Amino acid sequence: MEKIRLGIIGIGNMGSGHAARIKAGNCPDFVLSAVADINPARLDWAKKELGEEVKRFGTAEEMLSSGEIDACIVAVPHYDHPKYVIECLKKGIHVMCEKPAGVYTKQVIEMNEEAKKHPEVVFGMMFNQRTNCVYKKMRELVQSGKYGQIRRTNWIITDWYRPQAYFDSGSWRATWSGEGGGVLLNQAPHNLDLWQWICGMPVKISAHMKFGKWHDIEVEDDVTAYCEYENGATGVFITTTGDAKGTNRFEIQLDKAKIVADYSGLSVLEFDMPEPEFSRTNTVPFGNMGAHKLDLDLDGSNPQHDGVLRAWGGAILRGEPLVAHGSEGIYGLTISNAMHLSAWLGKETDLREFDPELFYSELQKRVATSRRKTNVREQVADTSSTYAGNK
Repeated sequence: MEKIRLGIIGIGNMGSGHAARIKAGNCPDFVLSAVADINPARLDWAKKELGEEVKRFGTAEEMLSSGEIDACIVAVPHYDHPKYVIECLKKGIHVMCEKPAGVYTKQVIEMNEEAKKHPEVVFGMMFNQRTNCVYKKMRELVQSGKYGQIRRTNWIITDWYRPQAYFDSGSWRATWSGEGGGVLLNQAPHNLDLWQWICGMPVKISAHMKFGKWHDIEVEDDVTAYCEYENGATGVFITTTGDAKGTNRFEIQLDKAKIVADYSGLSVLEFDMPEPEFSRTNTVPFGNMGAHKLDLDLDGSNPQHDGVLRAWGGAILRGEPLVAHGSEGIYGLTISNAMHLSAWLGKETDLREFDPELFYSELQKRVATSRRKTNVREQVADTSSTYAGNK
């Protein structure tokens, strides 16, 4: 196979972006062969912008059964991510799923179980932030163990600002029935994935949320969550779509270092000795150990979506490693679901005993009263794909 024939389900903002990078040659293992969307306006756009050589299908099912593609990107609304991934798996079509993996873990567990039945299919998750050299280095430093155990994690990620016009751009947006959640499910899945990828999964979550605090929406747009890890370390995760000119600062405190990622890049303050040792041996009441700033060797790379797709192509053709296997999507989603459950029930959620059925039941209560009562796949504005899980 010289080129992988690629199809895309959903050609709204995300799907059309992927189409553009393939057409531009950014991912040379692929050739764009087909797209699918049930919104005729988006198919008209594809004919004009992508060319006659890219076949167009009115449904995903038609494209997946056409024999025209070897691999497929799923860029549809969140609820349908697992559905179309499973269809690809069953047909032996390599599949890349846009984030999040789904809306609720129950459906993602089913997706991952199906993936186990098809080891020949290369299944990836679009966690493009994992390609950022800053986060890759953070993970390397934390996971190496050279700085001891994590003591505290803090991530304030409030630069996901969105005005009301953003939420008004599609009837599916910011509704329980159409999108399944707010900032945690739309904007912050990347951060939730990086948080657990770098620091490991928490074991307990307590979350406070405001629903429609800053916007005329029904889902969460303001979140403050506290977590605990297996070793007793604690963490705080704060996010919102309501802070104009917000902040992005990720801080990890370990026994022998403090690591910070923010707009200035990555910094590491390395302690002269581990804090537990200093505290035990120091005799000065207001003493503090010495420390020095580490000179970091970062390559500056940050290929984002291109990097994920290039790695996927390499995995399909040459057995090279993926940026993220599709099965990894459940981790950040579990944290998101646990946060929602904690806020809805007003109590701590233990992730070791997380109940997918309970979350699903609570979600359905909110879906039943959602302001969007129409079918999830109804056609929306011509500028947006009905399928598109546009972020």
